[in-house]
Amino acid sequence: MLSRTDFIFTIGYDGPAAIVDGQAKKRYGAFSTRELAEKGLFRAAYSSAVFSQNPEEIDIVAELYNKAAGTAYTASSSLDRLFGVFPVEVKRAVIL
Repeated sequence: MLSRTDFIFTIGYDGPAAIVDGQAKKRYGAFSTRELAEKGLFRAAYSSAVFSQNPEEIDIVAELYNKAAGTAYTASSSLDRLFGVFPVEVKRAVIL
């Protein structure tokens, strides 16, 4: 299983390994879901919410994204598809 920060900043996969944005991880890794969304890092914020499995965090991301983008997504919308984030079982991370 990937750590929270590795999951949040995964930018792709190479076979059984997650490819992680090391600079973003270093700079924003300690931020909460709300802090990430407030910084405009919506994909990372949504990844954080998915990792936490807390529906309230998904609501926060949807609310802040809608405010910034002028959209009307809800937590039950296809946010997974919008941000390209799906929970997967990966045991190894490659930091770039």
